[in-house]
Amino acid sequence: MKKQLLTISLVGLSLLAAAQNKVTINAGDGKTIINKHIYGHFAEHLGRCIYDGFYVGENNKTIPNKNGVRLDVVDALKKMKIPNLRWPGGCFADTYHWKDGIGPKAKRPSIVNTWWGGVTENNSFGTHDFLNMCELLGTEPYLAGNVGSGTVQDLTEWVQYVNFEKNSPMSNLRQQNGRATPWNVKYWGVGNEAWGCGGNMKPEYYANIYRQYSTFMNPQVGKEKIFRIASGASSDDFNWTETLMKNIPVSMVEGVAMHHYSTFGWDPGVKGSATDFTEAQYFRTMQQALKMDEFIQKHSAIMDKYDPQKKVALVVDEWGAWYEVEPGTNPGFLYQQNTMRDAILAGATLNIFHKHAERVRMANLAQAINVLQAVILTKGEKLILTPTYHVLEMYNVHQDATLLPIDIKSDDYEVGKDKLPAVSASASRDKAGKVHVSLVNLNPNKPQEITVNLKGLTAKAVTGRILTSAKIQDHNTFENLTKIKPAVFNGAKLNGDELTVTLPAVSVVVLEM
Repeated sequence: MKKQLLTISLVGLSLLAAAQNKVTINAGDGKTIINKHIYGHFAEHLGRCIYDGFYVGENNKTIPNKNGVRLDVVDALKKMKIPNLRWPGGCFADTYHWKDGIGPKAKRPSIVNTWWGGVTENNSFGTHDFLNMCELLGTEPYLAGNVGSGTVQDLTEWVQYVNFEKNSPMSNLRQQNGRATPWNVKYWGVGNEAWGCGGNMKPEYYANIYRQYSTFMNPQVGKEKIFRIASGASSDDFNWTETLMKNIPVSMVEGVAMHHYSTFGWDPGVKGSATDFTEAQYFRTMQQALKMDEFIQKHSAIMDKYDPQKKVALVVDEWGAWYEVEPGTNPGFLYQQNTMRDAILAGATLNIFHKHAERVRMANLAQAINVLQAVILTKGEKLILTPTYHVLEMYNVHQDATLLPIDIKSDDYEVGKDKLPAVSASASRDKAGKVHVSLVNLNPNKPQEITVNLKGLTAKAVTGRILTSAKIQDHNTFENLTKIKPAVFNGAKLNGDELTVTLPAVSVVVLEM
């Protein structure tokens, strides 16, 4: 009898433990829009991102292209619904002089890309090439201006060149170079990482420099007021944000940037392999990724002191995972593979951005093709859609949807003495009234049973998609392009105003109700 009671008690405890993951969706409290620009991307003149990534040249006869831009890349990014694309850097931006990249290509001067591999940059892909490509992609360009080695005149003339329609020296030059109408570029970065590769400036100095540049970047030079983004902090440098917000009037800035990479450190050889890693290394990567929540909260609190109406956006215009390069590749090209670890990281990070959508209104994954946490890898005519690509494609249902606040109680995922929440989640309602819930199981060893309380929501049916694989190290290769791809998910059961979900280990799920 005692043995029987013990068995019953253990079963009860087991069931209780399995039911600890609880998500409550407060459907009646939704008011904040998840800005689609949170799903932005980044294309720097770095390694094989531009050349051999986006751009294969007009004379390429083996890879289908339009004006040198790969059409398979265009199709893939359109399906992902890429809302904006940042260019030409990154560190490269503060060495880039835009006039070198306009006019006849045979007459464009070459430079050395001193930041990334020491290769010769022939400037065959310049302003017209990038902005026309953005039109082809159906995405908004985000231009990063040169503050580190440029001048106020250089940047203000670039604004005029791409945005001014009437008679002026720069608009006339644009027309001479084959573009009659302006592109009306809205998003402009005023330098990049001014605390580091953008000039090793102190925050007080950069704040003054920013005020100077911003003054002469006429916000109404085109049809739409431009959106000026100040070079922001790295991760937990809260003093940088404090100094900028204290010294730059809200009327002179539309966005303040922030960069955060999930990495083990910046010394050579410490970042670890992109594919050959232990569970302990996976756990450390997730620890770094989830710090994004804390960093955004603290930077936002500082911004709230000086901008309580939240007029200025927090722009996380570089984020992602940074590992050692693939063996045998140029260390300066930052080419790395992409596994289920990166899919989990992407899903959890996007859920964090959603949570803070009131202040975070733009972000850019680093980088789009063949660099860092890329969504696309290319090799000749072949193209890989990475696990990260699939997460962003699955999540695009949240773009411009209304955030539905959630309360979440999660089991722990433990490695040694450390622990993280096993479950990450977010929810939104789109303009058609459909509710989408994104769920991530960070635990690579154990499925998660989740009870979702649909507070204030009447749902008639639920469907879903899942991205998962047997191991966190799994990835797509040029020999097996589709080892990891989304599939139909049948692990959600609807019962009145409650949803029961069984999340497989190491998985990302998006539900639609």
